[in-house]
Amino acid sequence: MLIKNMAKEDLEILSYADLTELILKEERKPLNTPTIFKKICDLFNYSDDEYTDKIGDFYTSLTTDKRFVFLDTNEWDLREKNPVDIVMDEDEDEDDEEMEYEEDIDEEIDEYEDVDSVVDDEIDDVDEDMEDLAILSDEELEEN
Repeated sequence: MLIKNMAKEDLEILSYADLTELILKEERKPLNTPTIFKKICDLFNYSDDEYTDKIGDFYTSLTTDKRFVFLDTNEWDLREKNPVDIVMDEDEDEDDEEMEYEEDIDEEIDEYEDVDSVVDDEIDDVDEDMEDLAILSDEELEEN
């Protein structure tokens, strides 16, 4: 049954999203927000003021309903007619993981090199301090 042939009581039961789904199925092509809502307003004989007052709520209902998809052409269409294919290039993922692994290793090596240089500096400082020290026997200690 065409939407324009439906009884007003039946139309009033439907939400904006339900009406939009019916309109898009009948039209068989994507439509922009004002065009869809104008068709709905015509069904209910809404005035221009009512159109203006309600179009924001209508737009919100479309954006939150998973049945619809907003296209690059600024038009709405049924999601079932526009499936989304997610394609992952496995080579890129492996390359990215390998690069991240290599970066982690490089960072760890840098950290160890920093630690090594600090330790070497400290050992050199200790060696210099030790040059001035003398070892005394117990007897020499008792004499002093």
